[in-house]
Amino acid sequence: MENQATENRPAERREERRARLHGRLVIAAVAGCAVLGTALMLLPAQRTVTRAPAPAPGTQALTAVAAGVPAALPDLAALIGEREAHLRRHPEDAESWAVLGTAYVEQGRRTADTTFYVKAEDRLRTSLKVRRSAQALGGLAALANARRDFRTARTWGEEARQLEPKRWTTYPALIDAYTGLGDYKAARGALERLTKLRSGPAVKARAAAVYRDRGWREDAAAELADAAAGAEAPAERAAYLERAGQLAWERGDREDALRHFQEAVRLDPDQRAAQAGQGRALAALGRTTEALNAYRMALAKQPLPQYALELGELYESLGLWQAAGVQYDLLWAAVERAAAGGADEELVLGQFEADHGDPAAAVRRLRAEWLRQPGIAVADALGWALHRAGQDREALRYARIATDKVHGGGVRSAPYAFHLGMTERALKQYAPARRHLQEALRINPWFSPSRVREAREALAAMGDVPDEPPGD
Repeated sequence: MENQATENRPAERREERRARLHGRLVIAAVAGCAVLGTALMLLPAQRTVTRAPAPAPGTQALTAVAAGVPAALPDLAALIGEREAHLRRHPEDAESWAVLGTAYVEQGRRTADTTFYVKAEDRLRTSLKVRRSAQALGGLAALANARRDFRTARTWGEEARQLEPKRWTTYPALIDAYTGLGDYKAARGALERLTKLRSGPAVKARAAAVYRDRGWREDAAAELADAAAGAEAPAERAAYLERAGQLAWERGDREDALRHFQEAVRLDPDQRAAQAGQGRALAALGRTTEALNAYRMALAKQPLPQYALELGELYESLGLWQAAGVQYDLLWAAVERAAAGGADEELVLGQFEADHGDPAAAVRRLRAEWLRQPGIAVADALGWALHRAGQDREALRYARIATDKVHGGGVRSAPYAFHLGMTERALKQYAPARRHLQEALRINPWFSPSRVREAREALAAMGDVPDEPPGD
């Protein structure tokens, strides 16, 4: 239970955060222009301008990997090649084995190629055989998180923390693990420890994720604005802009979300999460052809099951059933590839089965997933699968867990509110059903190509005609 003083922060603090959010990028732009102008004024007085050489790609990736921040894919490839060659000559270099393994984790995450996870595990375990270190243990924690094995990630992360408590890069992996297990109190504790050990863009981005899960959207957005402004490498800045775009999307701001996603892709063309984000925003703006192209580009280079599901549902909303079926086949293939690399995609597979396959199979999958890692996303998916399978009384329990602002994460989610409202309607609990369906449409009136229509139809059937969203 959170301290009461923390939960009831003064209104002035909230207003300060909002002001920071709106002003931060403007201030950064003005400051940047001022610095540039000063530099140009000074140039005539100098006969020569000495520039430091740009760091080599492998060096850039090494800096990013060591700090636990996103790295550009070409730089990662250069780093991996360098370390593999180095280790053939120096196989007792435990640190290089750990760096190499962690680089493979990032490469697998960025490409959705889980064969890199197998390589990552081999290199990280080799590092541990040479010398047990918090660096290698932290790499294994990051690998387990990438595979959605949050219990294993917690084990490795806590061992790394025990071995070297002041190593700040251990704590982001612990935050991810605790969040995946639904232990939000532990995640907040890990964030507090992290902020005592370190500051800077990577820490601000991590704080933003925790704030988002608590429902503090203004705080999360302000931290991400700081992180993006402070990031030096384009790939890192692009990653933070993608997360800012996701926050804007979750609150229903299509245009702002699209701007963030487009800038992220401009900075890092390999930022596929931002390309998928463009697909969501463009579809909501009625720019369907562009949305389809954005999704296809994301899937071509990062074939995640989630993207295939979203694209399939977009095709369905357009009545293109055959094209949707192709995407669902790709989803199954992606899940099988992920499983071969040790990754757990049962959550997205359960979501797919609930709406487009066998709801009873979805329930079985998601019950098992809940036992393994009872996070909020799994609670929501299990509740919806139970509703689709006609088990509404049990479904209501999990839908309430997913939207519990006291004991759960507190994230403000239109899909979660929609699922709760539809389950309550099925149980003839019309007053709360109206409230939660209205809440879903207030949070994000465009959260799904098909579910928004269902929410409006359900409200109309209950005698409550919602306002139409603002015209485009």
